[in-house]
Amino acid sequence: MGRKVTVASSTLNQWALDFDGNRERILESILEAKDLGATFRTGPELEICGYSCEDHFYESDTFLHCWEVLLELLTAPLCKDMIIDVGMPVMHKNVAYNCRVVFLNQKILLIRPKLKMCDDGNYRESRWFAPWKKIRQTEDYFLPRMISKFTGQSTVPIGDAVIATRDTCLGFEICEELWNPASSHINMALDGVEIISNSSGSYTELRKAFVSVDLVKSATFKAGGCYIFSNLRGCDGQRVYFGGCSCVALNGNIISRAKQFALQDVEVTVATLDLEDIRSYRNQIRSLAHLAAESPSYPRVVVDFSLSQEQDATLPIASPIEWVYLRPEEEIAQGPACWLWDYLRRSGQGGFFLPLSGGVDSSSVALIVFSMCKMLVEAVQRGDNRVLSDLRRVLGDPEYTPRTPSELCNRILVTCYMGTENSSKETKQRAATLAASIGSYHMHIMIDKAITAIIEIFSGVTGLFPKFASRGGCPRQNLALQNIQARLRMVLSYLFAQLMLWARNRPGGLLVLGSANVDEALRGYMTKYDCSSADINPIGGISKTDLRRFLNYAKSKFEIPVIGEIVDAPPTAELEPLQDGKLAQTDEEDMGMTYAELSQFGRLRKIEKCGPFSMYCKLVNTWGGNCTPREVAEKVKHFFRCYAINRHKMTVLTPAYHAEQYSPDDNRFDHRPFLYRANWSWQFRAIDKQLEYQGTSKRSITNVGQQANKKVDNTARIRTGIAV
Repeated sequence: MGRKVTVASSTLNQWALDFDGNRERILESILEAKDLGATFRTGPELEICGYSCEDHFYESDTFLHCWEVLLELLTAPLCKDMIIDVGMPVMHKNVAYNCRVVFLNQKILLIRPKLKMCDDGNYRESRWFAPWKKIRQTEDYFLPRMISKFTGQSTVPIGDAVIATRDTCLGFEICEELWNPASSHINMALDGVEIISNSSGSYTELRKAFVSVDLVKSATFKAGGCYIFSNLRGCDGQRVYFGGCSCVALNGNIISRAKQFALQDVEVTVATLDLEDIRSYRNQIRSLAHLAAESPSYPRVVVDFSLSQEQDATLPIASPIEWVYLRPEEEIAQGPACWLWDYLRRSGQGGFFLPLSGGVDSSSVALIVFSMCKMLVEAVQRGDNRVLSDLRRVLGDPEYTPRTPSELCNRILVTCYMGTENSSKETKQRAATLAASIGSYHMHIMIDKAITAIIEIFSGVTGLFPKFASRGGCPRQNLALQNIQARLRMVLSYLFAQLMLWARNRPGGLLVLGSANVDEALRGYMTKYDCSSADINPIGGISKTDLRRFLNYAKSKFEIPVIGEIVDAPPTAELEPLQDGKLAQTDEEDMGMTYAELSQFGRLRKIEKCGPFSMYCKLVNTWGGNCTPREVAEKVKHFFRCYAINRHKMTVLTPAYHAEQYSPDDNRFDHRPFLYRANWSWQFRAIDKQLEYQGTSKRSITNVGQQANKKVDNTARIRTGIAV
């Protein structure tokens, strides 16, 4: 009897509602798994329709087209003699479920609904699906007529069941069920399930990759077994980027894995394991064996099929491997680059337009595009014909083959330095040097005439001439003069984005890239509808601190010396007049807080769920070595005032690559109001009372100490015979 089994996990770059493309990628993964000897194939969550269909899950068309795709999979000859597990929504008794549909040789074996919904972060699953509540129970599901006509089945089991083959037992979890504290994999292991698959739609965040890997390893460490984790990869139509990292674990060790970031639409990860290794591992854990002896049973769908081969004694099995995680700067270089490529090739546009100021933010965006170009060239050189085909279509040149990243960057990225009389020659030079280093098609324009024309329109109507504060104007005038510069840059960005390819004798248009980081969005340190407004923003979820780390990495990785000057230069908007040719304005002075402080505010506000008072109570200890309690209180109050005044800007944030847990992205990740009482009267009074209490306590402690010292002093005098 055979005992060695080869299983396959598929990492797919699906696209919401792209039923043709999704079907082709699923079939490609099945073919590749079969060629690699697998007898069981699983794929990511909702792979037939795409994960991010959202309110399209209310439409009957979505369910219909999923069944149509499933029918084509059932009838495909390449699916023969393999247990295949695919993801799609299923309506049962007028309730929509997120399901796995398992089939073998043109027969559906089981429909397994998701038991636990994910409703935090960017997930809203309970809006569209219900969890299956009937644990260890199944019901009859009446198949659509088009399926029944082909399979000859009128009903199939739907519910919380497992599949028993001649040689082993298969169980299923779906995404959140691995993260949930009441995971099913332990109960299934106790009931003798040896291979468990998890089909996931887990998105990436900086420093997050280890979380899913640790969960997969721990799922098999305590109770043994094989765990197959299959995740989506790529941008399927939303801000998030699904993080890949599909893998296979055995008895607490990773034995096979897929890449985290890659341009491949289909990556199949296989592993061959010995079922006897699972049985031996479990049998030696005596407490597990005792629990298993009294464990309630799952309904079993019995299948006359073996995953193992009869003659497999010499078949090599997979060994444990070490998972090397990417550093945050490497994740920034690769993740947003892949996200940009997905967006570009699916949008039908011909490249990107970027206002390049020579500062940290816009330079980071330019370097992410360059990193994308580098990844594309490497993929083409490896022989990836799909990438080459997509690239030729984007550029409108059926004969083009890229030779170097810089050459490709010149075709795909247009950068423009939009100077005014308030711009310094240093930033202009840094922008030009960086553009030359990466090869972008670069321009330098002066926009003072346009600014003057706008101001003259206002002056013609009112007879008033606004001035900068340094020239005698009030704060309102000063702010208005800054904002018009920023907003004109946005208008010009879209003008150039629409016409630059026409000017270069190429079809199509360009996507405008934004370059506001997550800290500036949190603070509202941007002009509404200025050059932070764009089509997409690859750094909108990344902190200034991490962007500096990325630039230092890019300096050595891409061998571009000017990046050092960009990192060292103080961040500035350059919207106020220069003084003696030097900068008179810096971002941190304007904001009244440092970028490091902003990151801390963001984490406390979003991740640790702090209001003004609890934030003060935490920071008064964290920052106690550098700030007095009153200084901490003023910093917290200043942040919340600015947050309240500027929260409305979050409603128009450019769609950004999600990378940070404290993203303030409104209505997607951060569901908070956009209109606040800006003085936070009750909350700030609580801080003031705490300050007063701390001051009183400090005085009391001082008085107690003084009294104690006096008592010690008197005692000493008595002992020496001195009169008190």
